[in-house]
Amino acid sequence: MRIPRIFHPETLIAGSDIALSEDAANHVGRVLRMTAGQTLELFDGNNLTFTAGIVQADKKTVRVSVGESREESRESPLHLHLGQVMSRGEKMEFTIQKAVELGVNVITPLFSERCGVKLDAARQAKKHQQWQKIVIAACEQCGRNSVPQVREAMTLEAWSAEQDAGLKLNLHPRASQSINTLPLPVQRVRLLIGPEGGLTAEEIAMTARYGFTDILLGPRVLRTETTALTAITALQVRFGDLG
Repeated sequence: MRIPRIFHPETLIAGSDIALSEDAANHVGRVLRMTAGQTLELFDGNNLTFTAGIVQADKKTVRVSVGESREESRESPLHLHLGQVMSRGEKMEFTIQKAVELGVNVITPLFSERCGVKLDAARQAKKHQQWQKIVIAACEQCGRNSVPQVREAMTLEAWSAEQDAGLKLNLHPRASQSINTLPLPVQRVRLLIGPEGGLTAEEIAMTARYGFTDILLGPRVLRTETTALTAITALQVRFGDLG
């Protein structure tokens, strides 16, 4: 059986006895039904992992004894910043989860003209917390020891205008370039994925003014969540760590 992995954001010290967070304790004690004497793996988000033995487990509290640390980086050499115009329902959650598994480093939710999601400040804050929890759970599952950042939602133009030394890419069905024709080497990419209805002509022109390159994925029209994961995978194959 695979040893469960738990994210613990606070500093971990070998030999210490700590209590897991409420969410982690609920997962370990109630969902996994683990008991004293069993083993976990903890990671702190800085590419350090720790073996930990459970010393107490009940309905509300799980305490563990922290073992020795080891450094384990599973990060891609390609730094990927995903700008995803928000999609409805569970599609955004799915995109975030799978983007983390594929090695994305930063995710910025975006509002565009055809974005079908409307959020007030309170709902934005709640969504942001939910998305960051999805990121952590994805790291626990896929073995990443560095936790990607979900930024606060912002407008497409504000995000496009940010300074970035990397390659800026926007998917366009009539582009002349593909990922395979982009010149090597590339170490940083800012990838824009539009909404379900696509970007408007004005928005595409705006991204061009901010230095984005239009690229083509293929001859078929993909859903927004499929587009994001296909583009990330293709970029990791060409510039990152997917073989």
